[in-house]
Amino acid sequence: MEFRQLRYFVAIVEEGGFSRAAERLHISQPPLSIQIRNLENELGVQLLERSNRGVLLTAAGTVFYEEAQAMLARMEHARVKTQQTDRGDIGMLSVGFVSIADYSILPPALKNFRAAFPMVEVQLHELTTDAQIRELRAARLDLGIALAPVDEPDLAFKGIMREELVLAAPSTHPAAKGDGPLDLRTLSRASFIVPPREIASGLYDLTIRHCHASGFAPQITQHARQMQTVIGLVSSGMGVALVPSSVRNLQRAGVRYRQLRGKPAQIELGTVRLRNAGSPQAENFIAALTHVANAATRGE
Repeated sequence: MEFRQLRYFVAIVEEGGFSRAAERLHISQPPLSIQIRNLENELGVQLLERSNRGVLLTAAGTVFYEEAQAMLARMEHARVKTQQTDRGDIGMLSVGFVSIADYSILPPALKNFRAAFPMVEVQLHELTTDAQIRELRAARLDLGIALAPVDEPDLAFKGIMREELVLAAPSTHPAAKGDGPLDLRTLSRASFIVPPREIASGLYDLTIRHCHASGFAPQITQHARQMQTVIGLVSSGMGVALVPSSVRNLQRAGVRYRQLRGKPAQIELGTVRLRNAGSPQAENFIAALTHVANAATRGE
């Protein structure tokens, strides 16, 4: 039994005869008659009674017509879902993200993505960059939003946006006083809070380099894995920290953010996934992130 035979049979029933069905199917009538005869021979039953007034369904033909309609509907449903999946219109996407992304591009990108692809389920997992790498390799993540650098041969990193570092200081700290850019050299004796290098080498190294460029080595007194924890420690007076500018959206009592004088240090945020692996859903999500990042760069 062939799929086209089902289509031909249903068309004949719906059109009430072979000639009109042939016109609808854009074929000549003799091949249509041959296909229906072959179908009846294969089934071993008569499906249609032919008369001068057209065709009538036999009892067996009535049952077969209902089943054929259902089969064609299922095939159409399969076709639509397959095409939707190929376009990324439906499916599931598991996304890991560093906390910094939650203060910048992730919320508006997710809103835009869900508006454009409401049938794609997005699962979000707040993870450090090193944890994202492990989850990607274990196939528990489809995509990560991570901090550069990601120099792994099996992973592809795509930079999306850069942010300059600003100072987060306790509101009682001398660095919190005054307006305008702050000279980093005034913090040569301050206690610094930084993430462990093994989980955020980019931010850690950038903090060290920026302090060295200002003529001193920072006194690191505390490590914290998550940006919320860093800011929490700053608010409690434990020290100061260099953080991406978007973290200013994390308003916490007892914390003052200050821009730094001179050439700004910049941290890069981007997407990471297994090399040569991807999905339409991931591509569409990356496009949403990129659109938001570009709009932010243009000041929109």
